[in-house]
Amino acid sequence: MGFERFAPVERRIDINGRPLSVWRPPDMEALIDLVAFDEDERIPYWADVWESAIVLAEELAAVDGTGQTLLELGCGLGLPALAAARAGFAVTATDYESPALEGVRFSAARNGLDTIATRELDWRKLPADLGRYDRVVAADVLYESHHPAALADVIARTLKPDGLALVADPCRQKAAGFEPAARAAGLGIIKQQARRPRGATDGPAVEIYCVTFPS
Repeated sequence: MGFERFAPVERRIDINGRPLSVWRPPDMEALIDLVAFDEDERIPYWADVWESAIVLAEELAAVDGTGQTLLELGCGLGLPALAAARAGFAVTATDYESPALEGVRFSAARNGLDTIATRELDWRKLPADLGRYDRVVAADVLYESHHPAALADVIARTLKPDGLALVADPCRQKAAGFEPAARAAGLGIIKQQARRPRGATDGPAVEIYCVTFPS
């Protein structure tokens, strides 16, 4: 059955003047598994495309990624991964939820993008063969108090010494801990001015943290 079991619906999203199609389950709430929530506080946030993913996709679409590698953390339906692949990056999209990765593969095939690999990833147990990347990106993953330190640690372990990480967040209160966590992990960080997706007149504004190793 694969991803078709969700009866996915298409959402066309304009990214810098070029549409990308993402297929998503029609009802996120119907996917909530109470047992999984009790065991691991798992909520199917992966099943929708959030504003942070759109802003991050717009940033990546403006770059020539030819010859560069990119890792997306907590990719959900993978809009940034799709935009990056279209921009020429060799992409590895990762998530804790295997259905999210099914969705990335489903959308990638329908957008004619064949440079996206997918991998299930638990930040608490990084595999030894994950490697390091020219770009490491994440959108809307800082919604619990322990996430900033966890994300900073993963970036420090997966970013090339001369690489750039981009973290998009809709100005969540929990995200305030990311800057000090990044610095504690030996990273430099600059925060861009918050903005909405291009053309949007309402909804949250999104900040992007630009993270590097200090030279």
